[in-house]
Amino acid sequence: MSMAVVGLLAGMGLGFAGYFGGFGAFLLVAALGAVGFVVGRFLEGDIEAGDFFRSRERGDRPR
Repeated sequence: MSMAVVGLLAGMGLGFAGYFGGFGAFLLVAALGAVGFVVGRFLEGDIEAGDFFRSRERGDRPR
């Protein structure tokens, strides 16, 4: 499935949630979609759990 179709389906889902459920439902669907996206990327191996919990080293901090 192409990214355009995925974007279309996500936009339609958010639109339905906003229309039928109001702004609160829109925010809930958007937040759960973001969580699902991160979990999907984690399961595909694109990101690792350590990327979220790793502390910055002294040399990495911007000045």
